[in-house]
Amino acid sequence: MMTQNSDKKREQYQMFCMDDLVPENHLLRLIDKAIDWTFIYTLVEDKYSPDFGRPSMDPVTLIKIPLIQYLYGIRSMRQTIKEIEVNVAYRWFLGLDMLDSVPHFSTFGKNYSRRFKDTDLFEQIFEHILFECYKYKLVDPTEVFVDATHVKARANNKKMRKRIAHQEARFYDELLKEEINADREIHGKKPLKEKKDNDPKNGASGGGKEIKESITDPESGWFHKGEHKQVFAYGVETACDKHGWILGYSIHPGNQHDSVTFPVLYDKIRGIGIETLIVDAGYKTPAIAKLLIDDGIRPLFPYKRPMTKEGFFKKNEYAYDEYYDCYVCPNGKTLEYSTTNRDGYREYKSCGVVCEQCPYLTQCTASKDHVKVITRHIWEEYMEKAEDIRYTIGMKELYQQRKQTIERLFGTAKENHGFRYTQQYGKARMEMKVGLTYACMNLKKLARILKRKGWLPGNPSPINLKILQFFTVITKRRKAMLCLAA
Repeated sequence: MMTQNSDKKREQYQMFCMDDLVPENHLLRLIDKAIDWTFIYTLVEDKYSPDFGRPSMDPVTLIKIPLIQYLYGIRSMRQTIKEIEVNVAYRWFLGLDMLDSVPHFSTFGKNYSRRFKDTDLFEQIFEHILFECYKYKLVDPTEVFVDATHVKARANNKKMRKRIAHQEARFYDELLKEEINADREIHGKKPLKEKKDNDPKNGASGGGKEIKESITDPESGWFHKGEHKQVFAYGVETACDKHGWILGYSIHPGNQHDSVTFPVLYDKIRGIGIETLIVDAGYKTPAIAKLLIDDGIRPLFPYKRPMTKEGFFKKNEYAYDEYYDCYVCPNGKTLEYSTTNRDGYREYKSCGVVCEQCPYLTQCTASKDHVKVITRHIWEEYMEKAEDIRYTIGMKELYQQRKQTIERLFGTAKENHGFRYTQQYGKARMEMKVGLTYACMNLKKLARILKRKGWLPGNPSPINLKILQFFTVITKRRKAMLCLAA
């Protein structure tokens, strides 16, 4: 028998409890049980006046609104508010009943501009949630995977201008300069002269590299890689462990190389007990190898194919004689030390008269004077140590875990959490988006594990003392950086 009165219940009055309308296994209910949200009051206490002004919106509710947006990948704050208006679970998570008015979509933006801008509040929220994961001994920082992905900026590709970008100092420039001069002195060479500020080759007032800059978002960078579409974007450098827990992140313009931005992220994760750091070919540089090995960390780099032209001898076919500090070519002739250049490479050159009669000349060099030049970085021994690590048993299988860890993390963030692009302007708001998105991903994972294992919140396993010390150091370092910035 067909029923035709299904809409009669629309005007009925009923008594109900908001808690009964949210299923027990709903994700927001699991997340709400997994963490004590009152920690936010402590973080924002100094942002509110204790005695003056009108009563404010609950700070926990205020922070939970963007958490809902990034947790479910909702495209904008305006759309998030519309979803909250009709979604019972969202209202329950925010502490609103069915008759409470939902905040205006501009509420969070105004509070951000007036209270949270130029603070590290969202990074503190990310670190607090990560600390909760550490408390349950779910994180294993001995093997850390690092990589970067790009997020499209809110910038029109047609609204740009060109400007001259001056070369910024790299983290190892001063140390490299000292070791270059020391190496030249050992070989009987004079120290290199200082570059002049007005030298066009120095990228100063007379020259430099011309780059594209967005008019709408100048802090983003022009990103072009391989077959990718050319866009203004931000680079998000991320570190995670072998279980997929996000340990740290840093934000940079999309036109900066991963090897240049790496020290910013490394400073955040240094000291958490890393034994092996797994990275891709973009980080395979002598400076990074030296930085990690000097800190007692094993760098795991991938194999990188030699960039030799087809038909010519590869560099590894020239044997380096450490005792005599020279190279020996496949024909048994030596390439003697010539100089050490500004980039930190020693140059070894052959004798053109001897090479002219060599039967392998066409496979060795195409220079007019028949001189073969091979370069060797002054930190090349660190790269050789990294190669030895790559050949260690188990390292190949460990590197292959990148696709189940850091690459899967990026895929999940872009597919489910709105990480393909940002609707915000500027690096500061991008840091907010990334911090809250990664906090949501860790929190979602934590909540599901606690549900599956039946662990009660508030009764975690004993806290690892080293991890507690690490977070204490991070807090002190952040306060010091804020004082310097002020």
